[in-house]
Amino acid sequence: MPDNIQEKLAKYHTAVFDARFHNTNQIKHCWQNYLNDQRCLKALTAKGEQVTSCEWYHKMYKSMCPISQVTKWDEHQGAKTFLGKL
Repeated sequence: MPDNIQEKLAKYHTAVFDARFHNTNQIKHCWQNYLNDQRCLKALTAKGEQVTSCEWYHKMYKSMCPISQVTKWDEHQGAKTFLGKL
């Protein structure tokens, strides 16, 4: 399975179309991928498993989110004021 994930990651260069977020403003899509990445990292780290399967979410939000927004979310997590449910 990890090889399959690595093959998929190699093919993606930007976020794929998601019909749930059809408007030109993609911040909700960005936010959802960021949350999914953080949840995946948290769950797999707690189990002691490798987090390579989380790379897809990481790559998706990195390709579409403004760096300043991701920095703010990371700062909020560090300050324990993050609004998302992880």
